[in-house]
Amino acid sequence: VQLQASGGGSVQAGGSLLLSCKVPRIILSTFITSRMAWYRQAPGKQRALVAEITSAGSINYRDSVKGRFTISKNNNKKTMYLQMNSLEPEDTAVYYCNYELGSRNYWGQGTLVTVSS
Repeated sequence: VQLQASGGGSVQAGGSLLLSCKVPRIILSTFITSRMAWYRQAPGKQRALVAEITSAGSINYRDSVKGRFTISKNNNKKTMYLQMNSLEPEDTAVYYCNYELGSRNYWGQGTLVTVSS
C-alpha cells in the first residue's frame, strides 16, 4: 500500500498548513472502512499520534491540537487531510500519515512542518 503525503512547509506562529495523504491504489470500500491517522515526530522525541479517524468513523485528537487541527477524509479522492491552524513552534515536527489495513500498518514518507516564533 503506497501513501503519498504532501503539504508540509515553513510558517510563522499563528499560520496554517494543510497536509494531504493519498492512498491511490486501494479499493474504495476498503479505504472508507480503514483507520487512518496522522503522527508526528519532533527532534529527539518519539513518534506520537496527532489525530485519527477510526474504522468506525470516530475522530480523536491529541489534547494539544484540539480546536486547532482538523482531520478529514475525501473518500472519492482516497485522500486524508490534516488542516492545521494557529500553528505553534511546538508543532514543529515531521508529520507522517498512517494507514491501517487489517493487522498491518503502512506509513507515508513524512513531511516536515516548521513553525517559527
